[in-house]
Amino acid sequence: MQLSTAHHDERLTAPRSWWGIAVLIGLACALMLLPLGTLPLLAGLVGGTALSGLLVSSYGSARVRVVNGALAAGDARIPVTALGEPEILDAEESRAWRTYKADTRAFMLMRSYVPTAVRIEITDPADPTPYVYISTREPQALVAALSAARTQAA
Repeated sequence: MQLSTAHHDERLTAPRSWWGIAVLIGLACALMLLPLGTLPLLAGLVGGTALSGLLVSSYGSARVRVVNGALAAGDARIPVTALGEPEILDAEESRAWRTYKADTRAFMLMRSYVPTAVRIEITDPADPTPYVYISTREPQALVAALSAARTQAA
């Protein structure tokens, strides 16, 4: 089965260095329990590494998808008919829209470790959200999928 051109699927996974930090947190937990003996040391190593790995995994599990005429970013599902023209943001402009240019009413799926983003105006007059800010490693592919989905919906 061939996917339509309006399909885009991306997972905003955490960088590899964060997994190294998760292992180091497990080692720190093990060292804290070292005075209690070998069994607590192993439990601290396994438990601390597993818990911090779970946190890294859950933070890096955010998905950005364009499927069935809708943009699915994290928990949000927005029909492409309610979206305006997408704007590709480079690293500097992404940082600006994450900080001093940001609107508190906007929906933002942002990951600081992803340097580029796409900003899309919301055209639905009933929606108080002014725009959607989405971190993405493939901004051109996301914009192309949104454009294709918009033409298919029209």
